[in-house]
Amino acid sequence: MGDLRGKTALITGSSRGIGRGIAQRLAADGALVAVHYGSNDAAAKETLENIRAAGGRAFALGVPLGVPGDAEALFAAFDAELAAYGGDSGLDILVNNAAISLPGHIGEVTPEEFDRTIAVNTKAPLFIVQQALHRMRNGGRIINISSAVTTTAFPSTLAYALSKGAMDTLTLTLAKDLGERDITVNTIAPGFVETEMNAALRATPEARAALAGLSAFNRLGHPGDIADVAAFLASDDSRWITGQRIDATGGSML
Repeated sequence: MGDLRGKTALITGSSRGIGRGIAQRLAADGALVAVHYGSNDAAAKETLENIRAAGGRAFALGVPLGVPGDAEALFAAFDAELAAYGGDSGLDILVNNAAISLPGHIGEVTPEEFDRTIAVNTKAPLFIVQQALHRMRNGGRIINISSAVTTTAFPSTLAYALSKGAMDTLTLTLAKDLGERDITVNTIAPGFVETEMNAALRATPEARAALAGLSAFNRLGHPGDIADVAAFLASDDSRWITGQRIDATGGSML
């Protein structure tokens, strides 16, 4: 376990899936964790209960993303909850994890679906970072969750792939821009991980086996696999790494 005592972390979309795994791991390492979610109160409550049962500290932020004013609303809630929790207004770790994936080939995706995907997956993280930097202490960490779809073609998720490709570029740009503050900015790119987002793609034993077979380890990823990478990038051990895209696909498509 790393040592994140005295640090405050905000993980978007952390009521379930990869985000939940990261929230639980960073809390286990000692961080005070802001668990952000859009609307699933029950899932957020379960994440908080998991963290507190393990001796960690966390509070929840229920704020929809992809709507006007989302970043401002998120940090208004963050500031209020952090003050009520007894912490100062500082932030040390930001993980941009929240995302949606709407299926659609080039001939199927609609303008409305595209706009919604970009609003949640790309625009929201950009302005969340903008707001976060007013609060982030020097030496902070920004971790963007991307996807294998930015380097391997998945035509059935075109809008999602475009939105994540933009996040890879955002990582590079921010890393250069924020280096003078010793803030590192890195991307984690998972492959297929067992989450609700891709449950339909592994609905049968045959489909599950096919997805598992993409990895060199012949299995699907688990949220903990990604959370462990995030924990490293959030720690002081990663201080000399920035602007990087970390492939966390389990050796998929080698």
